[in-house]
Amino acid sequence: MLPPVKKDRVITQLPKCFSANAALHTKEGFHPHVKAACQVQKAGTVSFNVAKVIVVGDVAVGKTCLISRFCKGAFEKNYKATIGVDFEMERFEVLGVPFSLQLWDTAGQERFKCIASTYYRGAQAIIVVFDLSSVGSLAHARQWLEDAMKENDPSSVLLFLVGTKKDLSSPDLLAQIEQEAMRLSEEIKAEYWAVSAKSGDGVKDFFFRVASLTFEANVLSELERSGSRHVGDIIRITDSTETSHKPKKKPNCC
Repeated sequence: MLPPVKKDRVITQLPKCFSANAALHTKEGFHPHVKAACQVQKAGTVSFNVAKVIVVGDVAVGKTCLISRFCKGAFEKNYKATIGVDFEMERFEVLGVPFSLQLWDTAGQERFKCIASTYYRGAQAIIVVFDLSSVGSLAHARQWLEDAMKENDPSSVLLFLVGTKKDLSSPDLLAQIEQEAMRLSEEIKAEYWAVSAKSGDGVKDFFFRVASLTFEANVLSELERSGSRHVGDIIRITDSTETSHKPKKKPNCC
């Protein structure tokens, strides 16, 4: 039996975007079909729904600290570079329905790229992370996205461009980099966020937004696959979805 969802992981409203000028969409609520479908699912047995999220970006931009701040509520002062891929599972309740994010923390070092890239496939969301105090890391964001998209269908993946270390960037530099980041996010059709893993600023709101939008996309996809927009015909997501995304043994690097 699965443990109960933490009280602070319950989502009843669609979280707001960081900036209306760089958002996947700016609507204020969940899609009507999603809300209606959740009412049907709550009345019966609901299968465990899961979305795979990969986190990519240069080494030392704060990918691991970002995930750790949200999942563990702590800031890791003693930084250790990720070797290959690390994995966290975070559970939510969205509109009364159990939902989980699989967060795949990939290595930013060049020598581990061949290992990390084998885990890119099958992502529902891609989070490209850069350092708000480093212009160079933003310049590399496009390449990270291109590498991740080689293993995924562009039409079925939600993209997020996240600037970390907001607390380290001077006001002038922050304004300059944010302008460039928003321009890039518009170009690659990604939603932009600026956060600080050290202070926690924006981290919870960001992951709630990711969970909500991936959940909504999953439900709409199931309705579309069923060939019907009738709420009563929704196909419950089966346990095979969770099984198909379970971590596999890491391969030897090529």
